[in-house]
Amino acid sequence: MPPIVAIQLEVPDDLARFRLPPGVNTRLQELLDRQDSGKRLTAAERKEAQGLVNVAEMLSLLRMRAERASSRRTKKS
Repeated sequence: MPPIVAIQLEVPDDLARFRLPPGVNTRLQELLDRQDSGKRLTAAERKEAQGLVNVAEMLSLLRMRAERASSRRTKKS
């Protein structure tokens, strides 16, 4: 059985911080729009886009978990 790792984070009051910064999000959208329009991305651009998608997904997951934890704390209070 793989080990379980628990990470404790302080959840900021402003959950919007768990988003890509505007400039990074703009770059990701540019890459995805080019790809969706049928233009080929270079190997480096594909790698960059995939990395940015992975970060965006991780931040979304953190935001959802933080929201869930926050609502649990509110219910206990």
